[in-house]
Amino acid sequence: MTERIDKPETGRYHLYVSYACPWATRTLIYRNLKDLVEHISVSVVHPDMLEEGWVFDDSYPAATRDDLFGFKTLREIYQKADPNVTTSVTVPVLWDKKTSSIVNNKSSEIIRIFNTSFNQLTGNSYDYYPKARKAEIEALNEKIYNAINNGVYQAGFARTQEAYDDAVTRLFSALDELDDLLENRNYLVGDDLTEADI
Repeated sequence: MTERIDKPETGRYHLYVSYACPWATRTLIYRNLKDLVEHISVSVVHPDMLEEGWVFDDSYPAATRDDLFGFKTLREIYQKADPNVTTSVTVPVLWDKKTSSIVNNKSSEIIRIFNTSFNQLTGNSYDYYPKARKAEIEALNEKIYNAINNGVYQAGFARTQEAYDDAVTRLFSALDELDDLLENRNYLVGDDLTEADI
């Protein structure tokens, strides 16, 4: 997978997301913030991941069909890129229409692609991952990812009371730390919106 786009082109890339996934949602936030809406199209899977995994079902509000191929499941997108794929089928997915391949399926990398790769195309050069703040952003990203984003899943899918209690304690402790950071300022890092906030 790549963290850069060599040839940013309008209409070449497509984003597959679920509104139920916080990681996929932040790619949509970046798509808006970086003025990419008219350049990168989107398909939205049904929010329930059941026995078939992520499915396209436009009968559900805000979900869509697979606008590129008319596939029923997101798994088919992965299989189109690689018929022998064995990886987990996750959202988000950034798809390259020209090469019929997955550019990336990690939100942390997709948002960095969106942050810089299309700047010349859009004229939007605002940097949500500034070099001078990278260490601070990374430290917060690690805490937010492990204790909050994954903490919600760990609590929700805990199989024992002990595992649940541990996840909830870490989750609310991390939320309290972020509240403390934001008590006298608007952003987690510095004076501007950064990747850590998103």
